[in-house]
Amino acid sequence: MRAILCKELGPANTLVIEDIASPAPGKGEVKVRVKAAGLNFPDTLIIEGKYQIKPELPFSPGGEMAGEVLEVGEGVKNFKPGQRIMGLTGYGAFAEEILVPDNRLIPVPDGMDDHTAAAFSMVYGTSYHALKQRANIQPGETLLVLGASGGVGLAAVEIGKAMGAKVIACASSDEKLEVAREAGADDLINYADEDLKEALKKRYPKGVDVIYDPVGDKFTEAALRNMAWNGRLLVVGFAAGDIPKIPANLALLKGCSIVGVFWGAFTQQEPKVNMQNIMELFQLFGQGKLKPRISQVFKFEEYEQALAALTSRTAKGKVVLDVAGQ
Repeated sequence: MRAILCKELGPANTLVIEDIASPAPGKGEVKVRVKAAGLNFPDTLIIEGKYQIKPELPFSPGGEMAGEVLEVGEGVKNFKPGQRIMGLTGYGAFAEEILVPDNRLIPVPDGMDDHTAAAFSMVYGTSYHALKQRANIQPGETLLVLGASGGVGLAAVEIGKAMGAKVIACASSDEKLEVAREAGADDLINYADEDLKEALKKRYPKGVDVIYDPVGDKFTEAALRNMAWNGRLLVVGFAAGDIPKIPANLALLKGCSIVGVFWGAFTQQEPKVNMQNIMELFQLFGQGKLKPRISQVFKFEEYEQALAALTSRTAKGKVVLDVAGQ
């Protein structure tokens, strides 16, 4: 089978495609034929050794995928060959076959194709956990989404609307903001053309209730300075590159909370709660309230261009690697 391998830490152009042996499932494992892999910002970090997860070399990147069960290992009772599944892998999904622990797989719901299934779990799981468990967002509250045209940003826009919030989408171009508007955003701020702090101060003098921040850099503090009393800053990631150093007095003056969102750890620490979240997300998908936007689909051999769509921050929605050549 073919796999995209990271044999030395570095950017995407150091990855290679090689034929490797087909794996055999062990106890509690499922062997999956990967149909499609969803790309996420951590995929660009893990190959450079900059992510929390640091696999031994060589390894295949790719943290989520959709495919078909080929074989099950000892003790696996919930899956059978031929079944369509989706799941989180941490890494390894950029390969034609993969072994996945059975507790990291979910049957694909009716009406969801392979590309959508591969692009669903991480962004919607992250944003739902952030807004439900970490922010406890309430109907009528204001939700500010930074990086609103990216994968997790768009998911936060849709989920925020479904939860009854007023959603303010922020992005770096009018084109990106149009995507957020189509996803349901009520207000739009282009922080390339406007000063974010001043724009928020003018439009929302009482501040915003929840800030969803997968961007970091200078945007975090600018948004935090416009936080409402009892507000919640959700620290999701740092796609802009720099990890912000936030003045601690802002949390004191605003009476607000700065809350970390590490969905990967949450899925391991609270698997039952996470599964309930996923089932609720499937319900919203079935009701048409969530409409995953896949901006680009790349061939297996085009992995470098696919990863570049994330590092260049040009992706509007999710990027998918078509592993099976569908």
